[in-house]
Amino acid sequence: MRASGVLGRSQGLSRLFEYLAQQAVAGRPVREADIAVEVFGRAVDLAGDASVRVYVHRLRKKLDDFYADSSPRLSLPLGEYRLALIEAPEPRAVAREERPWRWAVAAALLLVTMAVLGGAWLARATAPARELDRIAAAPLWAGVGQDRPLLVVVGDYYIFGDTEQGDGPKRMIRAFDINSAADLDSLLMARPELQGRYVDLDTYYTPVGATLALREIMPLARRLAAGGDRVGLVTSSQLTPQMLKGSDVIYVGYLSALRLLHDPVFERSRFEVGETYDELVDRRTRETFVSGAGTAHAGRPNVDYGYIASFTAPGGERIVIVAGARDIGVMQAAEIAADPKRLRARTPGPEGALYRVEGLGRTNLSATPVIPGS
Repeated sequence: MRASGVLGRSQGLSRLFEYLAQQAVAGRPVREADIAVEVFGRAVDLAGDASVRVYVHRLRKKLDDFYADSSPRLSLPLGEYRLALIEAPEPRAVAREERPWRWAVAAALLLVTMAVLGGAWLARATAPARELDRIAAAPLWAGVGQDRPLLVVVGDYYIFGDTEQGDGPKRMIRAFDINSAADLDSLLMARPELQGRYVDLDTYYTPVGATLALREIMPLARRLAAGGDRVGLVTSSQLTPQMLKGSDVIYVGYLSALRLLHDPVFERSRFEVGETYDELVDRRTRETFVSGAGTAHAGRPNVDYGYIASFTAPGGERIVIVAGARDIGVMQAAEIAADPKRLRARTPGPEGALYRVEGLGRTNLSATPVIPGS
């Protein structure tokens, strides 16, 4: 369990696991108050502070996910504060009954994603090989996937639950400064009054625009790498520094979901992020470009910005960024990146090329170059 890394970077979860393991070996019973004092170093008002229960719930889920239905396995029995060794698979019907909305949401999201990706793949997979060859020959894609494995990274976001101090999550929250369970853990430790209200759902989502943009990029990625067995696909929340070493990378998604790629991209870019991730500032002219897509309504005119850049990392890895502030920005950027005519006219380099994208609702209609590529 320790070696697996499943506990992540949360020091609180690691301390709780070690403590419960020690008490189990010693055969000592554990109370909620014992954990509060001996693990977290503070006394708690058991009537109003749910921090221990939050951590125990998170650890129970980590154990369930790690062991699945295998046996023997470690378990945290419901309503108890002890590690138990289970010789046979533990029934999980109760857990499904406790959170039916999560299973329904997960199933619906999976079906939608499969349908979108399936249709998107067929739409481009049937493109003539010669067309893909022309795109792959553009300077933007020079060297990508030829000497190294190719990794396609899709921008995604962490979301957590708000119980509103009730028994279960009532709504899901996306906060730009909370990008992982570890970030949520830090928030709850810093603000004890939120413990019991905000809970980790171990849930991430990918914007529709990023998913649709893959229909342009995935067939091209396969062509660049001369086969699907050399193309990997991960989300930005799964991306690690080790993955970046020795792999060429194509990023598809929102600029606000770059995560590990954020610093390498904006160190080279002509732009910097403004007050929000919907705003870019030209470092040379100080002109600002603000997306209005976040406040757009269905069927109404919409203005967004698409961004394309390519550069070589210090290790020689090629990195191509196909991004947007919002949905129509990233969709338009993907169409441009897969259009040999536009790529011949403009070659986005490390500084990046910016496009003003006009659309209707979530449909991108046209793009106008704002800042030339290098």
